[in-house]
Amino acid sequence: MKNTDWDIYRCFVTVARTGGVTGGAPATGPSPAPGGRRVLGLGGGIGRSPLIRSPTGYTPAGGGRFLFEQLQEMEAAARKVESWQKEGEGATVVRIAAGTWVSWLIAENFPAICTERDAFNISLTIGEARANLAYRESDIGIRAFEPEETYLAARPVGEVAYAAYRQKNAPGGVERWVAVAEEDAISAYLRWPHEHAPGRIVATVTRPRSLLDLARAGAGRAVLPCFVGDPDPPRGGGGDETAPPRPRRWIVINNEDRHRRDIRTVVDRMTRFLRSHTDLFAGKRPPRNSA
Repeated sequence: MKNTDWDIYRCFVTVARTGGVTGGAPATGPSPAPGGRRVLGLGGGIGRSPLIRSPTGYTPAGGGRFLFEQLQEMEAAARKVESWQKEGEGATVVRIAAGTWVSWLIAENFPAICTERDAFNISLTIGEARANLAYRESDIGIRAFEPEETYLAARPVGEVAYAAYRQKNAPGGVERWVAVAEEDAISAYLRWPHEHAPGRIVATVTRPRSLLDLARAGAGRAVLPCFVGDPDPPRGGGGDETAPPRPRRWIVINNEDRHRRDIRTVVDRMTRFLRSHTDLFAGKRPPRNSA
């Protein structure tokens, strides 16, 4: 493997993360098929295939797991050097990983996090999976539980309440539900309709953001965070039938990064902003439009 291009290693890391050979191809330059063959060809250097194929895609196997871990550490080191260089130049990127609705709230109030006077930019990664800061894929994460990892520092920013929302006078009354598809329902509130109203789900989507649109359109009831549903019109009968867990949100950062000026600035601003919405998160504020 001594003559292997670094681009192939980067391609391997991308494939291992995304599960797809096509997703890793851009890192190598050639088209997906040759790029994929070069990634799979890494097995010649470790005595076995570094990836195994399953119905959900490719995953690291055997020596590939060790290779994946080592390459992630190399990536993390490279990111630290890059951040150090950019900080010296006065232009850095702060990477935030958050769920759909917290990301939506941040985007709606972006000037509270980053202004035109700041020397840094923001990169916001949106997804329901747990933010992983071990290999510096993100600088800041928002989680629904206190982290157990010893290398992370955390700040609590309040509980989040959930309720069922629907458009007033929508057809079907309270019997129709909309939900995220079961295989994509990672969080407890996304699983709630599947566990409590499985025979009444009339539409599913792959992303939580579309639940609000479906509720607004009168398609059915949707389980949403109260800070999303309370200020919005579709709340006829909201909150009277569902009570998913009320997880506390935490801002998490890597201990080694908490003294970086740009990251500390963003964390302080996010903490102030999210804590200022504590009552709304907890479902204690009345909606602007009562049903």
